[in-house]
Amino acid sequence: MRIMAVDDDKNILELVSIYLEKEGFEVVKETDGGQALKDFGDSPPDLVILDLMLPGMDGMSFCREARRISNVPIIMLTAKGETQDKVAGLETGADDYIVKPFEPKELIARVKAVLRRYEPKVSEEAVNYPGIEINKTQYRLVVDGEEVKVAPKELELIYFLAAHPNQVFTREQLLDLVWGYEFYGDSRTVDVHIKRLREKIPDTEAYELKTVWGVGYKFEVKP
Repeated sequence: MRIMAVDDDKNILELVSIYLEKEGFEVVKETDGGQALKDFGDSPPDLVILDLMLPGMDGMSFCREARRISNVPIIMLTAKGETQDKVAGLETGADDYIVKPFEPKELIARVKAVLRRYEPKVSEEAVNYPGIEINKTQYRLVVDGEEVKVAPKELELIYFLAAHPNQVFTREQLLDLVWGYEFYGDSRTVDVHIKRLREKIPDTEAYELKTVWGVGYKFEVKP
């Protein structure tokens, strides 16, 4: 899994990277908040470790902007340890808040704990969340214990989105990845399939098939 670490202190970045890489994570290091947000939008990581006091764009602004397009988990790692700072960070959309100086082993434990909240139970060709099972091998969709009839491409679409939770895909990307590069149809094909799926899969407290206006769609897993 790929983690973006954003901090203007290169020593802390190096320390964080060493411990994360020992655990098998790939680490993308960023020192500027504005550049980090651009890179985040271009290639969303699986998790962000974020300082608050950054050049280019502060951590709170980064978190707000990131939450407009993605539900990728964010852990704030900062020297600002007052209660109001923690509350503000969590209300902005952070999943966890760690105060510097920190114990690297605790950071690793927090990273793994946050990732577990977002991790679906995925077998070779099936995705399960509370209240929904999508089995691509059997082309079977079960919602709240009842099998729901869906067209093959509808099932392939919801399976793909659910297997990549909280990641936003444009209509063009979905046409390429679900329909295939040989498909030359209109991108509105995706909208039609999403509409049909919404009629069959109601939003719940655990998940939501969500439109990200001006971008595309995602299967949002709610903490």
